[in-house]
Amino acid sequence: MSLIVASAAIVFLLGGLHLLYTFRGPKLLPRDRSVRTQMEGSPLVLTRETTVWKAWIGFNASHGLGALLFGAVYGHLAWAQPAVLRGSPFLLAVGAASLLGYTWLARRYWFSVPFRSTVLATLLYAAGAVSSLT
Repeated sequence: MSLIVASAAIVFLLGGLHLLYTFRGPKLLPRDRSVRTQMEGSPLVLTRETTVWKAWIGFNASHGLGALLFGAVYGHLAWAQPAVLRGSPFLLAVGAASLLGYTWLARRYWFSVPFRSTVLATLLYAAGAVSSLT
């Protein structure tokens, strides 16, 4: 289970950094200031109750929170409740599917650091899951 703990720690760290970068510093801001200005002034087609900028902040925050949740839940299960995780093919499959989804998103839409990190987390998770079943 220590491999799953390591996997969860990677995802938790990524989620924490993402949440921090959402609300502090310039890392998730567009380099072109005019893009932010356009986003701040553009309501969504779905509703006029928010702007593209507010949605951007909300999506980034919820993304970071989701990674924190994954890391906390799977880290806790693997560390403190390994029998629960080992005994639940459903939970093991949900964890694997989540990591595969993050890895696909990272490859398709993000950049090399989250991609490499999610690949490592997925490999650690898979190795931990396989070793827990034997």
